[in-house]
Amino acid sequence: MSISLGELLILGQGSDLASERGVLCTGELPPASDPHLVERAIAARAALGSRALILGHHYQRDEVIQFADITGDSFKLAESAAAQSSAEFIFFCGVHFMAESADILTSSKQRVILPDLAAGCSMADMATANQVNQCWQDLEKIGVASKTVPVTYMNSSAAIKAFTGEHGGTICTSSNAQKTLEWAFAKAEKVLFLPDQHLGRNTAVLSLGLSLDDCVLWNPWKPMGGLTEDEIRGAKMILWRGHCSVHGRFTRESIQEVRTRVPGVQVIVHPECQHEVVVDADVVGSTEKIIQTVTKSPAGSKWAIGTELNLVSRLAQNNPDKEIVFLDKSVCYCSTMNRIDLPHLVWAMESIVAGHIVNQIKVDERVARLSKLALEQMLAL
Repeated sequence: MSISLGELLILGQGSDLASERGVLCTGELPPASDPHLVERAIAARAALGSRALILGHHYQRDEVIQFADITGDSFKLAESAAAQSSAEFIFFCGVHFMAESADILTSSKQRVILPDLAAGCSMADMATANQVNQCWQDLEKIGVASKTVPVTYMNSSAAIKAFTGEHGGTICTSSNAQKTLEWAFAKAEKVLFLPDQHLGRNTAVLSLGLSLDDCVLWNPWKPMGGLTEDEIRGAKMILWRGHCSVHGRFTRESIQEVRTRVPGVQVIVHPECQHEVVVDADVVGSTEKIIQTVTKSPAGSKWAIGTELNLVSRLAQNNPDKEIVFLDKSVCYCSTMNRIDLPHLVWAMESIVAGHIVNQIKVDERVARLSKLALEQMLAL
């Protein structure tokens, strides 16, 4: 099909809703300004009753979290999805890879709904199935694939999870990364860690006692990952060149600045942050650990938190007896996570109440079977 120049939009002028996933919804999407939006959400939720389960990731907006039956990080929500066999509809208020995992772990009678299909993850997009398969072929050519176990972060597509299951690996989250790597190194000499380089490096060096020299960075855009055969053979951790666009923005300068601005502050960061940031922080931990640490800290304590802003703001609201600030001076929400808003949740619930299945996440049968091997290995650790 050919397109004439007259059909193209001039940069900055006009828009094509059909070109953006999740922007245009079947039926009527309520406007965010609808004064009855909360009432509609309450009514739709009541109408669904026990047929529905709403899972809300910690990085979601407060307007969405208020309707979540279970709130948690990706690991907790994966466990919850696997355990809730009675819910017919699982509304996953998170991002696409999380909804995929829920579909893989639930029964064929259950339907997983993602309120906005455009809620993706830039980190997950940094590793494609073709790139990872090429990497494995390269490792096979130089004779190290048989000595390597793939460990894939939850923040990855179902296709990458399937690759991991097919090659005897497992999935991890920031909550169980240390335990996962210990399991992997008991099986093999090397780990191929996908797709977040920072979580892999920080866990290997700070939790397992490996050195930075034990880690090499695989660049999927370069032949042989941009590495020599000797570099690959000498490495224990082969880290994929991926990162979180939110956590990757925090810097050593951010820590220095906040310590000057807020005397006596303690800095707590997520392990997806850069290695130098994690080294300079006072506390490092998963989303759940950050919540528990700050919540249990004494009144009057001061915290600078290096993670997604929705969660930091919620922690500040829930802990008024403490001084809580965002580690970076710039506002930084997870833009894809924020695509899940109350209008989309209301639209999805009302559609189901009316008998219309919308935005169902369904993983290919073969991909689901192989992914489940890796996910079940994670849950078994």
